[in-house]
Amino acid sequence: MTSKLEFRRSTALAAAVLAAMAITVSASPARADRCDDIAAQLKGQIDGLKVGITAANVIYLSHPQAKELSLGCRGRNYSNELYAKADGRKPKPEFYELVANAAAIVFTIPKPNVLTGATRCIKRMGLLRGDTVKMRYRRLDMECNRTRTEAAIAISRGRDE
Repeated sequence: MTSKLEFRRSTALAAAVLAAMAITVSASPARADRCDDIAAQLKGQIDGLKVGITAANVIYLSHPQAKELSLGCRGRNYSNELYAKADGRKPKPEFYELVANAAAIVFTIPKPNVLTGATRCIKRMGLLRGDTVKMRYRRLDMECNRTRTEAAIAISRGRDE
């Protein structure tokens, strides 16, 4: 008799554990969903922005003010990354506005702070500092590069922040 009672208790306990695991598994969202949500927010709040394909945790975006635009999610060293490339060597003010709007949405910080950081990063490139500038502004890592014909900026936040 005691073996049947122990069997029923262990079976009931196992069923309860499985039910609890099923609830926790179904309640946790996937990583890509958060990235897709951010892309949908960008599309809804920035006029002219189009969401393209997703490949390897990177969502490719397009906008008339940027030659290339992408949103990276959950890399090895960063939680989110926004990459934008301008058409010319010296970007137009509209490009800075686009980068500031997008980064403010992605990183949830005020737009004027991002606008100041992006402007400083791109304008620091030159004869004295070279064509690649890395800087940190308001807990964001910014890396600006330029070639003879175009300038690019990558804004990211580390995983531990």
